[in-house]
Amino acid sequence: MSADTAQQKELNDLVNLLDNQNSLIENLEKELQQLTTKDSNVELVNNLKAENDKLKTTIDELNSKLKNKPSGSVSATPAAVTNNQSGSSNGLTFEEKYHLISRNLQEIVGDERLKTILKERDLRIYWGTATTGKPHIAYFVPMSKISDFLKAGCEVTILLADLHAYLDNMKAPWDLLSKRTEYYSRVIKSALQSIGVPIDKLKFVKGSEYQLSKEYTLDVYRLSSLVSEHDAKKAGAEVVKQSNNPLLSGLLYPGLQALDEEYLKCDAQFGGVDQRKIFMFAEEYLPRLGYEKRIHLMNPMVPGLTGNKMSSSEEDSKIDLLDSAAQVKKKIKSAFCEEGNIENNGVLSFVKHVLIPLSKDGKVTLERPEKWGGNLIYNSYQDLETAFAQKLVHPGDLKDGVEKLLNKLLDPLRHDFESKDNLKLIEEAYPVVKDKKKK
Repeated sequence: MSADTAQQKELNDLVNLLDNQNSLIENLEKELQQLTTKDSNVELVNNLKAENDKLKTTIDELNSKLKNKPSGSVSATPAAVTNNQSGSSNGLTFEEKYHLISRNLQEIVGDERLKTILKERDLRIYWGTATTGKPHIAYFVPMSKISDFLKAGCEVTILLADLHAYLDNMKAPWDLLSKRTEYYSRVIKSALQSIGVPIDKLKFVKGSEYQLSKEYTLDVYRLSSLVSEHDAKKAGAEVVKQSNNPLLSGLLYPGLQALDEEYLKCDAQFGGVDQRKIFMFAEEYLPRLGYEKRIHLMNPMVPGLTGNKMSSSEEDSKIDLLDSAAQVKKKIKSAFCEEGNIENNGVLSFVKHVLIPLSKDGKVTLERPEKWGGNLIYNSYQDLETAFAQKLVHPGDLKDGVEKLLNKLLDPLRHDFESKDNLKLIEEAYPVVKDKKKK
């Protein structure tokens, strides 16, 4: 590495450090309004301000040195700043970026803010998943959108929400939490790679890495002093397991998800439309803590095999990412797919939200034996849906074709998890509970 490149890297690192510390100072100063001058946070803020002044001086000195270099040398402007000032850092126009980000979404809350940011710089997005049951094929829906976000130049963070998994009625027992989080990390990365998503451009974060910090915990207490039981229960109604006598842990869940937007420093949170109530909860309560509203991007939910929502914790509704080819065939065969019915049809929805976006030409081919008329080729999803609604496509042909396409998609994941290490992880994360023999 040349001296100039080293100086440029040092400058970029200092700029990023300065931005992070400025954010911390702003948060602490808000707290100081309610604290006495003897509180230890006052000293912390003053120390951070002093450190920031030193950082600014160092940055100015490096900038001066770089500006005096002859033309053709490295730029005196930090790369991070250059990217922030450019609306097309990856060569795409604003319209192209907006199209990639917004296509196939069911709803965008904060669309004008989204457009404003895109005209100035790249968007920062986070998608979170609670590490509960084994991930299923509907995970390809957000993954295909993550692919779109990266193509649009977005900075994407994937949150492995381990504490959320425990808080939601202990769907992930405490003693299995770390193993399940590791399983989610490996299988999600494998699935992303199978559809050509460059995972080196993604940032993976575990919730427990920052949700147990002093600052985050203080914000949980601050938020709990503002939120009623009614609002907390309402916010989690579509996501958290409901009961007549809810646990306090489940009531905390929406608040933590709201705070994650601030602590992950995102512009937008992405999730299924089933998260909408939590998103609206965040829009209402984050400003009351002194934090800004975020943009919310929502993809439609893929119906499960029974016609309802596909859920990691409901075995009958889903196809796991590591199900065998025989298991996939059996489950697709038994899936709800009534002739001519395009409502709550998980087979059709998977074609629309996963297979079509991942197709290079936007077409879908349903393989069929020559004796039954040969393959069925549709130039778009709409063509397939119309044909199915008009009963020109038999449910059996649709199921057989989708089963073959799905197994091709899952083959790379199965191959990745044939290793002894991964097989051991599956056993440890999801141990088989044997029924006790009756005496």
